[in-house]
Amino acid sequence: MNIAIVGATGNVGRKTLEVLEKKELSIDNLFLVASSRSTGKKINFKGKEHEVLDLENFDFSKVKIAFFAAGGEISKKFAQKAAKNCLVIDNSSYYRMDPEVPLIVPQVNSDDLKNINKNIIANPNCSTIQLVIALKPLHDLFAIKRIVVSTYQSVSGGGKAPMDELIEQTKLVLDNKKVKSKNFTKQIAFNVIPHIDVFSDDGYTKEELKMTNETKKILDDKINLTATCVRLPVLVSHSESVNIEFEKSYSLEKVREALDNFEGCKVIDERADGGYSTPLEAEGKVETFISRIREDKTIKNGLNLWIVSDNLLRGAALNAVEIAEALIKNNFYGK
Repeated sequence: MNIAIVGATGNVGRKTLEVLEKKELSIDNLFLVASSRSTGKKINFKGKEHEVLDLENFDFSKVKIAFFAAGGEISKKFAQKAAKNCLVIDNSSYYRMDPEVPLIVPQVNSDDLKNINKNIIANPNCSTIQLVIALKPLHDLFAIKRIVVSTYQSVSGGGKAPMDELIEQTKLVLDNKKVKSKNFTKQIAFNVIPHIDVFSDDGYTKEELKMTNETKKILDDKINLTATCVRLPVLVSHSESVNIEFEKSYSLEKVREALDNFEGCKVIDERADGGYSTPLEAEGKVETFISRIREDKTIKNGLNLWIVSDNLLRGAALNAVEIAEALIKNNFYGK
């Protein structure tokens, strides 16, 4: 099988390559594609150097699956063109809410892969992926009524440039030098910023609305969800404080059992110093980690969780590759 990665030189593109190297997918030919700025660069994959090809001139009829990992504008311009010749798995937000494009987390809603109409499958927002993986087994058992989520998101969610800026700002602050922000609305080093993406008229940011709308599309459109998304001076991994109100009664024992037995989840919940997961432990791991499981005593059938996951791996590249695996398993490569 032939595969292309569009945006192969970026954070998610490179992480996709890492995931593919560890997976047992049978790849005959791999095409690494990017903008003209990166054309000609060499990237190693399984001991072989691959030259980066120019997106503008790439022939997508050469591949069966193309991973798009280059942002919404690139997907807007090239994904439909590519989808005339192959199946596109798109990491950007551009097609996520298109009713004709399935939004997939394989552990949660792989049945929706039957509804491919445009030869495009959307990969959800990184914060949404880890959230719905934790919510799915609980919703199946206890029926989620309402969710209040606060996210604590690493700078890598914005790409490589914000990561470089965090490191540079940190050095400047420690040297007592003036900091000027380029990729953030305020200084990110030694600070938190309650603002990710652009504001809408109702005061919510686009990132917060993504979480609401995507969770409804993937899990259940009857669920009410409100979110506050915050950027932290952390390089990799997103964290979430989640408050859930169920329709049905639950027990903490059944909650832990359901989460422990669900594919992709790992419970680390000891009520002692260090008995929980943090972004550092989640980096490079495939699991979604769940900690601080406890009853919300202020509301009937209320529960609190702490969820942590590697946003570049589980929240992007790994989910995209697992979508491809599900397609290959069913021998489906588009219409």
